[in-house]
Amino acid sequence: MEFFKSNILLIGLAIGSGIMLLLPSFRKSAGGVPNLNPAEAVTLINRSNAFVLDVRDDVEFASGHIADATHIPLADLQARIGELKKYQNKPILVNCQKGMRSAKACDILRKAEFTQVNNLQGGLSAWLEAKLPVVTKAASKKPAASKAASNKKAANDDAANEVS
Repeated sequence: MEFFKSNILLIGLAIGSGIMLLLPSFRKSAGGVPNLNPAEAVTLINRSNAFVLDVRDDVEFASGHIADATHIPLADLQARIGELKKYQNKPILVNCQKGMRSAKACDILRKAEFTQVNNLQGGLSAWLEAKLPVVTKAASKKPAASKAASNKKAANDDAANEVS
């Protein structure tokens, strides 16, 4: 008993360290939703043809997202859940920037009885850190549109010149 009294601080430190070592394994599938690392997410997308749901804000989504991802901001998810009903029994990969908002989105989807919900652990930041590709709303579409507009304007100018 004397040992415990004189070493209470060290014993508390040992117990705290043990809890901190075990904490990540408890969080691995918190709330019944598996957290997938980027490599596991790629496997899910490729093998199971998973639906990718991006719950980030508009600006974040426009700056880059996973290919074929559907964008529904977390704030709108509850109201727009009906759009996702056709994926209720299919694999869904939910992502955000760091993984926190997507965990909340996973909870919303689980409560709406979606059966195969997965969270991208670390979010798009982990995806980029793993050097996986993202799609941006390419500026290449804008020049093509402006080029078409300038060609149309030139054609109109030519037509106007021919008439006069």
